[in-house]
Amino acid sequence: MQLLQAGTHQVVVLELDADLLRQGAEETGFVCEVTDTPRSSLLELSALDRDGPLLLFDASDPTNTGWFSRCQFYVDGRTGGVLQTPFVVANKRDAGGRPHSRALSVQVFKELPSHFRLPGRQPLNEKVLYAVLFNFLSALQKVGVGICGPTTVVRPVAGRVDAPPR
Repeated sequence: MQLLQAGTHQVVVLELDADLLRQGAEETGFVCEVTDTPRSSLLELSALDRDGPLLLFDASDPTNTGWFSRCQFYVDGRTGGVLQTPFVVANKRDAGGRPHSRALSVQVFKELPSHFRLPGRQPLNEKVLYAVLFNFLSALQKVGVGICGPTTVVRPVAGRVDAPPR
């Protein structure tokens, strides 16, 4: 981790290990390809041998109340940003153009403002970021992740998925 100063702005630059990202994703049940750039890491995730869809659901749908109450993570449906994290989620598409129920892309930003805090007001470092990321990936497999707000960018793949975007 490095701290960069640009005028009055301070930026934390994380040094993420692509092999550790891949290994952690595989331990949570995904097949993972990592593309590393200077400003972010992109994880192409798939769980094709999974029995059901990943647990990414519309939090506003009343039929998902049970999942909503157990969630630790929420995604902004307009931007794909996972709230209080430096992650952005995007659906992968199947051959018919619909959101693939067992595959997602997750982008992890490496450059963040120095005042950025993870859930629980934890200061940012690589070790804590790995833990939060792997908890997020595990939640997609076991507990559920809710999409909040209009589902214009990120679409649910679990629960009722046939509803038109709001």
